[in-house]
Amino acid sequence: MEATANIPTPPANGTAREQVKQDTDLHILSGWIAPGSRVLDLGCGRGQLLEHLLHAKQARVVGVDSDLHSVIGCVERGVPAYQGDILEVLNFYPEDSFDWVVCSRTVQELAQPSPVLERALVVGRHVAVGFVNHGFWLNRWNMFWRGHRVRNEVYPEPWYESRPSNPVAVGDFEDFCAAAGAQVTRRAFLAGDWRTPCHFWPKLLAGYALYEFSRKS
Repeated sequence: MEATANIPTPPANGTAREQVKQDTDLHILSGWIAPGSRVLDLGCGRGQLLEHLLHAKQARVVGVDSDLHSVIGCVERGVPAYQGDILEVLNFYPEDSFDWVVCSRTVQELAQPSPVLERALVVGRHVAVGFVNHGFWLNRWNMFWRGHRVRNEVYPEPWYESRPSNPVAVGDFEDFCAAAGAQVTRRAFLAGDWRTPCHFWPKLLAGYALYEFSRKS
């Protein structure tokens, strides 16, 4: 049954934007992922989410990241992780190797998001994808009225210094799920502060989106 998720509120104590990102994913995904689950995190960073799931949910976890320093950070936390290409690691695992495959704030950095997410649907029973909504009203306003990409904590660099990325919007991701034959089971939309639940017009008013989807039965 498709549903919009109940969203726990992360601490609003003046934490920096990067910490808010981590808190948001940790709070929501911790509520979705059952104890003892097998979890693969694509683009795991330094393993904060996996460390939490390992201890709080007794999950069996593994991460993959292209950055060596991130993988070293995972190992220092006691989290097993691979360094390498995400799609190559996914192809290593057979069908239903994991209960969850997580791709949080990673999809926009992938050179080829479609084959990665399609393979994730095979390797995992459930897939969670989180991303900044590029269709957020402030981005639209800046382009329409000013003719410039927005510069803020979310997009801190000018275009000529930013990393290669595939900006994704809520509407775009909904279209992908439909085309890929994925069944969306939960959605979590947050406002521009990435803390407050967004209940209306998420394509326009959501600053951050987190989806759970799986193969259609």
